[in-house]
Amino acid sequence: MAVLTRPRAPVQSPARPRSSPPVLSHLFLAGWALLTTLPLLWAVVSSFKSDDEILTSPWSLPSRPRWENWARAWNEAHIGRYFLNSAIVVTGALILTMLFGAMAAYVLARYKFRGGRVVYYAFVGGMMFPVFLALVPLFFVVRDLGMLGTLPGLTLVYAAYSLPFTVFFLTAFFRTLPTAVAEAAMVDGCGHFGLFFRVMLPMARPGLVSVGIFNFLFQWNQYVLPIVLMQGEGADQNWVLAQGLTALAVNEGYQGDFSGLFAGMTIAMLPVLAGYLLFHRQVQSGLAAGQLR
Repeated sequence: MAVLTRPRAPVQSPARPRSSPPVLSHLFLAGWALLTTLPLLWAVVSSFKSDDEILTSPWSLPSRPRWENWARAWNEAHIGRYFLNSAIVVTGALILTMLFGAMAAYVLARYKFRGGRVVYYAFVGGMMFPVFLALVPLFFVVRDLGMLGTLPGLTLVYAAYSLPFTVFFLTAFFRTLPTAVAEAAMVDGCGHFGLFFRVMLPMARPGLVSVGIFNFLFQWNQYVLPIVLMQGEGADQNWVLAQGLTALAVNEGYQGDFSGLFAGMTIAMLPVLAGYLLFHRQVQSGLAAGQLR
């Protein structure tokens, strides 16, 4: 005899309270964006104004774009020469940093040898060593090498101070790369150098781009090291942008050519802004890849 059962009503789970939109976080981020963007825009707009417009109506748009301010800053204030010196130093330092930093990080991440952890923690300790404590001995070392006031000397110092962070960042990234690919390349007859340059280095491209951008920003905006190391007779010909802008600000403070000063500041900012606009997606993907793997 079949027994009829009444179907049970579905059990309803208690309704969860809807989470309110993160209004505060959005407001904070919007405020932070305005705080960082408005000074840049104001400097760029002021570079196209005359001195009278900068002093009388600093928040208004220029009556007409004055490109002669840029030409005057580039030629008369020698911003062009300082820009070229900075490009030479940063390019050479980036090549040395990325090459030797990637090689050291790869060895520390993929090979086991006695003293490897000591070497790794020595690089990590270099990140915590303030540059101000090394200025005096660094000055005498560079002077004794005959590189004081020269672009090669400043390039080597930039590369040396960028190595600890580069090795620390890339060591963690190389450890996340699959070991099976390296073993397959070794089975196919690939040597250690070929394995690094042809297999592992292309796989580490997101991490290389990320740490390269950070090193570029650090080296391009460096001020303390050039001030200390660019000394001696004729060293002003090898000044970088940070020194040139400082000298321009001091000189123009008495002469009143504020439009030329803003034009020089804008020229100095252009490589940094261009690098961010071109590689910001690669930096984000590199950081995310290092966290997820």
